[in-house]
Amino acid sequence: MTIRLKIKRLHKDITMPVFAHPDDGCFDLYAAGEITIRPGERISIPTGFKMEIPAGYVGFVWDKSSLSHKNGLKTLGGVIDAGFRGEVKIGMINLSDKPYIFKKNDKVAQMAIQKREDIVIEEVEELAESLRGERGFGSTGK
Repeated sequence: MTIRLKIKRLHKDITMPVFAHPDDGCFDLYAAGEITIRPGERISIPTGFKMEIPAGYVGFVWDKSSLSHKNGLKTLGGVIDAGFRGEVKIGMINLSDKPYIFKKNDKVAQMAIQKREDIVIEEVEELAESLRGERGFGSTGK
């Protein structure tokens, strides 16, 4: 099934979101202008576009592996609901000890659009037992 993702440019000279390869799970997002992120700094990177995610779907923003692994840049937040109509901005933190400069139209992150199921939240007195139980962080080993 093919869904249509509507994009509205806010600036004529931005790079539109694009899939690098036909079978990629995410499309790339680009910086709308030059921006520097200093060590330890959290910023919002404008993309220069708004979008209309179809009802019943949600957008998830993910790191570009080259930026996170090689440069210590990590996306923050990253859920874009179908009803949001503002400019898409990428929350990011620089975990490295060096500033990083994004030039206009550099790749900053990637986004997946996924189907969202309807969920009914139900309060109960007890939960069903499971093999894992209440064991949390580190419960499966190192």
